[in-house]
Amino acid sequence: MFGEFLEHSCASCTNIVLVPNVVTPSLRQLRYLVELREIGHFGRAAAALGVGQSTLSSGIAELERLIGMQLVERTQRSLRFTDTGEAFVLRARNVLEATSALTDFAIAAAKPLTGTLRLGIIPTVAPFLLPHALGALRVEFPQLELQVREMTSERACAELYRGVLDAVILALPYDCGKVDYVEIMQDPLLLATPRQGVSPLLDPQTLLLLEDGHCLNDHGLGGCGLPKARLSAMAATSLHTLVELVEAGLGTTFLPQMAINAGLIDGRRIDTTPLPSRADRKVVLAWRVGSGRGDDMRALAQTIQNSLPLDNDR
Repeated sequence: MFGEFLEHSCASCTNIVLVPNVVTPSLRQLRYLVELREIGHFGRAAAALGVGQSTLSSGIAELERLIGMQLVERTQRSLRFTDTGEAFVLRARNVLEATSALTDFAIAAAKPLTGTLRLGIIPTVAPFLLPHALGALRVEFPQLELQVREMTSERACAELYRGVLDAVILALPYDCGKVDYVEIMQDPLLLATPRQGVSPLLDPQTLLLLEDGHCLNDHGLGGCGLPKARLSAMAATSLHTLVELVEAGLGTTFLPQMAINAGLIDGRRIDTTPLPSRADRKVVLAWRVGSGRGDDMRALAQTIQNSLPLDNDR
């Protein structure tokens, strides 16, 4: 029947070419592949995506069958991306970024700052900025569903790049890749020492720092003219822990002005003094270059800035 139809309807045609069905990978499959390449482990990648490991594995296997090429070499103990797989991941990233930008544009065009916005924020800013900002954002943008996740600068920038986050609040200087940003405030760093009634001294051997991955370490070390490397065997997971250690006389540390203004050392036997060279970190709201939500992000940053107490040094 189909052949007779072609013969009668294309009597004047000299050649008839039947084009096979074109298969197109789904965005879900591409996201699975990119996440696996970033993390390098099926179990951890599945956890990051919020799916089961078998779902992730079968999704990538289906992608390989769909395109007729092996992308990942699997063994019981390891995995390795083939050369084709590496090239495919690069193109998959571009597709996901373009899709995310298209979604951003559609959301922004519908109505400014409505729907879901996924925000990452670093731990040395979150507890001192969010209590002011969240209330102001609820009043200013009642139709905005803000999903906030606290994480280090490295992870925040990686998830912004992959489209897991829409924006991040972090402190510069920090290499976050290709981003646009708006400054929210300037935040000086101060040297915190036990209260001893004498002039505070900066001893690199007793300098207390946060765990690796916190950019506050590099900001403070740079202000003191010290190399960007851990100088003490003792590391803390939070600014609150650093304060406890300093008050106990175990060393000195760097504290941001915004944390001090928020009462971090109130009632503590701790003194603060400027660093040898003034060290300011710049707290910013950053988003992907090319995102269609630039105006939204600038409005968001302005609202956050306006929410801050006047005693913060902007």
